[in-house]
Amino acid sequence: MKTFIIGEIGINHNGDLNIVKKLIKKAAISGADAVKFQKRDIDLVYSAKELDAHRESPWGKTNRDQKLGLEFKYDDYKIIDEFCKENKIEWFASPWDSRSIEFLNQFALKYTKVPSALIVNQKYLEAIAKNQQYTFISTGMCTLNDIENCVKIFKKNNCNFELMHCISAYPFDDEKANLKMINFLSKKFDCKVGYSGHEKGGLAISIAAVALGATSLERHITLDRTMYGSDQSASLTMEAFRDLIASTRKIEKALVFENKTLLEIEKPVAEKLRKNISNII
Repeated sequence: MKTFIIGEIGINHNGDLNIVKKLIKKAAISGADAVKFQKRDIDLVYSAKELDAHRESPWGKTNRDQKLGLEFKYDDYKIIDEFCKENKIEWFASPWDSRSIEFLNQFALKYTKVPSALIVNQKYLEAIAKNQQYTFISTGMCTLNDIENCVKIFKKNNCNFELMHCISAYPFDDEKANLKMINFLSKKFDCKVGYSGHEKGGLAISIAAVALGATSLERHITLDRTMYGSDQSASLTMEAFRDLIASTRKIEKALVFENKTLLEIEKPVAEKLRKNISNII
């Protein structure tokens, strides 16, 4: 089975369409299946007090300035939509509120994603499930009961979904990865389970997730991990992302199951090494 690989651009674009285009093009060349963004109506997601708080950023001196600087408008997403079509790669986004769900419905997207923070919001889950898009559901910072309630909503609405094992720390130490949860969730909820990774650099944990059966793989991507932004340090450079995809495709070939037989490529080796074994005892 081919692993569905997602390059999470998120807010690593810093509000710059030129950065977005570079990330999309490099992701497509690397062999990714999709790139993903995050969409928020900041007045719904954050309180006025939070938005008015002081925060130095490239866009101004308040949280509102920073949040608005990271949000693309309709015309921006039209450009993104066309650019993804030109580069033969899918795009979608995690909508963080009801207005963002409606906003993204203006585009013919195949996929959507429930962010970990919202898996506990039943009204939100109902709205996503009723949209009938294939939904990736991130399972960070929640309990098994939270996941069970979410799965019930999607099954009730006959909406195709895929859970994604996730640790919501940015970044986290390798020993916190808990990768055996991939198979556990798959068996418990009888569904596909992918992996959304925020580990501290390196590819080993993500590669192991594929080997353990992850049906999708999402990693944050960046042009430069030293760029401005809270997600940059937990992101992969485009070179590392390319290597991750190449490793994933190799693993997929190695995971094919065949009955145990003497392979043709083994026969000459067997003939050579077993030539005199009748004499050894």
